[in-house]
Amino acid sequence: MIQLTAPVALAAAAYDDDEDDKKPRRAIMDVAVPWNVDATVMDGSRVRFAPGALAEDGPAPKLVESHDMSQIRGLVTSRRSTDAGMEFTAKIAATRAGDDVLELLKMGAIDSVSVGVNPTKWSYDDNGTMVIQAGDWMELSLVAVPAFAAAQITQVAATIPTVPKEDTPMADATITVEAEAPTIMTTPTLYAQAKRPFKMPSLTEYLAAMHRGGHDFAQMNANIKAAAGDDTTTDTPGLLPTPVVAPIFDDINPIRPVVSALGPRAMPGAGKVFIRPKITTHTSVANQATELTGLSSTTMVINDLQVTKKTFGGTVLLSEQVIDFADPSMLTAVLTDLAGQYALATEKEAIDTLVAGMSLGNLQVVSDFTDSAEVIADIYDAAYEIAETGNYFPNVMVVSPKRWATLGKLVDGSDRPVFPQTAPINGIGTLPGGVTAGNGNPLGLNLIVSNQVTTQAYGNQDAVDYLWLMTSRALEVYEQQKGAISIEVPSTLGRQVSFRGYFAALLINANEVRLIGPAVS
Repeated sequence: MIQLTAPVALAAAAYDDDEDDKKPRRAIMDVAVPWNVDATVMDGSRVRFAPGALAEDGPAPKLVESHDMSQIRGLVTSRRSTDAGMEFTAKIAATRAGDDVLELLKMGAIDSVSVGVNPTKWSYDDNGTMVIQAGDWMELSLVAVPAFAAAQITQVAATIPTVPKEDTPMADATITVEAEAPTIMTTPTLYAQAKRPFKMPSLTEYLAAMHRGGHDFAQMNANIKAAAGDDTTTDTPGLLPTPVVAPIFDDINPIRPVVSALGPRAMPGAGKVFIRPKITTHTSVANQATELTGLSSTTMVINDLQVTKKTFGGTVLLSEQVIDFADPSMLTAVLTDLAGQYALATEKEAIDTLVAGMSLGNLQVVSDFTDSAEVIADIYDAAYEIAETGNYFPNVMVVSPKRWATLGKLVDGSDRPVFPQTAPINGIGTLPGGVTAGNGNPLGLNLIVSNQVTTQAYGNQDAVDYLWLMTSRALEVYEQQKGAISIEVPSTLGRQVSFRGYFAALLINANEVRLIGPAVS
């Protein structure tokens, strides 16, 4: 979908045509898209709308904020194609969000509009500009940064006047209220009396009052409470339970971003070591110099890479009493935590294999991670180096949370996020979860954020300062989860609970991985 900003001015008229009702229009109107005017979008491409490219009829475009269809603020109520462009009138809904938008328009925080169009017919001119002949106008957005230099809002019809139906301005109306003579309340004199001691009612008296109900029964209960001794929590410790609020709070999210993204392969059942074959020398094909001369001949060499299975597991000895008495279940809590720790340990094994297998000869140096132009250029340089080795292009970027934050803070020359949470159609990637999720697709790559990139060292640098650009096939992980096992220990009335599995990681082709980060000395 093409999203462009065009010159616009808000309507100066503040009322509907019905001058008797004097209702505020809350409307904006002008040109949404100028014909035959070029605009440069974020990726550098140019777009131009041909005259009549947008229809005057069909479903009314929504009025939204920043091309976000979840933030609808009104509706485009009329469209008219002129020699200059597509004129529009849009009404802002009388909602709280609509009032907020009007205030932002009044103060100039929002000063432009932008169209969202799905092109249905287009071509390219000799200069490479996309010329749109037809398209479906989906929405009109209120935005802060236009694509056209002249796309600025100059008038705001946002003030709601306080004019009554009789056309008498409120400021001139005088309302006279005559004060009534004060009413003097007389209060009967109350004389102090000695308080009569309350006598606790008999069962018959209590039941009779209950039967009568109303004020009598309420007064009797109040008297009983007043006559009873004052008891506090310190006086009744044996009656106060100590509840446990479930579930148990866990401060670690036991996820395996790298392992899950690569997908564990089935591990062979037999043997402690298994073989992963890899071609190290390929055959050759060349032009035959002359007829009946020898063809190019190179012997294929296949190397047997040995992969050693590793056992990961943990165990806890629980007493029979803690299993029986605990609420919520201690056994369930221990097994859940063991499984989580197994996930973290195997994730770290995969990352340690990636870190250890990388040669500093495959390092693409970034001198300034806050320079968006340099970061993008270095990623592309690393990508072409990967592609040169075997025609495979990278599709995965593995980073620590530190480097994920660096990517999220990159901005362009106008201080706009390079990888925003919600991208326009001409964006180069997003971090859609914002600060709430470690995922995204910067430059089309599958972003994998793992906090198991910890304290591994590259010379005088720490691994958390780097990112790894790679193909998803360069690193292989193998796994056979054995799960939980529980064994009774009768001599101590205990139960040994364990969680275990077999895991192995193999960096099968380091040429399809590039390390990107600071220089190493």
